[in-house]
Amino acid sequence: MKSVLVLDFIWNVKKHSIGDVCVVFGDDPFFKFTAIRMLRDVVLGGEDAEFSLRRFVGDDINFSDLLKEVSTRAMFGGDKRFVLIEDADVFVTRFRAELENYFDKPSGSAVLVLDLKTFPSNTNLYKKAVSSGLVIEAKALADKDVPAWIVKWAKQRHKINCEMPAAEALFERIGSEAGLLDQEIAKLALMIPAGGGSITVDLVEQATGSWRTQSTFEMIDLALAGRTAAAIKQLNSLLTAGENEIGILAQIAYSLRKFAAATRVIIDAEKAGRPISLQSALDKVGVKRFFMEKSERQMKMLGRNRGAKLIDWLLQTDLNLKGGSRSNSRFALETLIIKIADQRLR
Repeated sequence: MKSVLVLDFIWNVKKHSIGDVCVVFGDDPFFKFTAIRMLRDVVLGGEDAEFSLRRFVGDDINFSDLLKEVSTRAMFGGDKRFVLIEDADVFVTRFRAELENYFDKPSGSAVLVLDLKTFPSNTNLYKKAVSSGLVIEAKALADKDVPAWIVKWAKQRHKINCEMPAAEALFERIGSEAGLLDQEIAKLALMIPAGGGSITVDLVEQATGSWRTQSTFEMIDLALAGRTAAAIKQLNSLLTAGENEIGILAQIAYSLRKFAAATRVIIDAEKAGRPISLQSALDKVGVKRFFMEKSERQMKMLGRNRGAKLIDWLLQTDLNLKGGSRSNSRFALETLIIKIADQRLR
């Protein structure tokens, strides 16, 4: 047997058998994150799955501790626990012999997942892993394959059509990094009318660009930090440059809706008597691991009260931009920025 390419796994999850040992390795952090998340969903599932998930960093766990984790049966979320060791290259180097023995006879109580940068195919550990479990290689996309991936990814993950010329334009503007492309597709999907439509070249040209995207993210950072005047100045720069108000709101909404959803997850968990960490809440709503540190910091600046009001604010702004208010579009966006930046609402 041999490793499975990450896109083969992503497009056809059900055809792959997930054993008690899984290794995800490669040079693309977005595809590794996606594969691990899909493995977690298959193994756990259910609303209580979070309680059967254990996550460690390779530098911070000993093999004896790992054995305890994989030997403990799940209390919620299914028959097995999901034990993930992130950045596990050092861990594998330290405990290679122990892992080889474990791969020969893994625990039936948990699925162990190792997140690695490299996993040479000429090692005994690799041979044991492909023999007893699932090994997924997360390679970055080749440039020639990017447009076709954009079209398929938009359809499968974001439930939106993307025309091939639009995919090619998106590739030209953003590049081949899958994580950044995923963000842009999600943002563009928000700009499609509710009645249907596709991502077109015109929409890509209107809403996508490195300066535009970076400026909007900086504006959100400033607002979350309570720097109202600086955030308004950034907004005015975008509008002066000819940016579309609906497009700016779509980018703001893409960033903030996950914070609103994470706030709701935290509140609901506390009401159920099962509080969860901020990181777990963000992970549950789909924040990528390589954005986790920044997202945690922003959520802390935002605070619970503002987080709980975000959806209402975004919906009201959307209505105002579409004719629901006599005020102009600039005023509607400025009002939203002021609310987000108001530290008194924390």
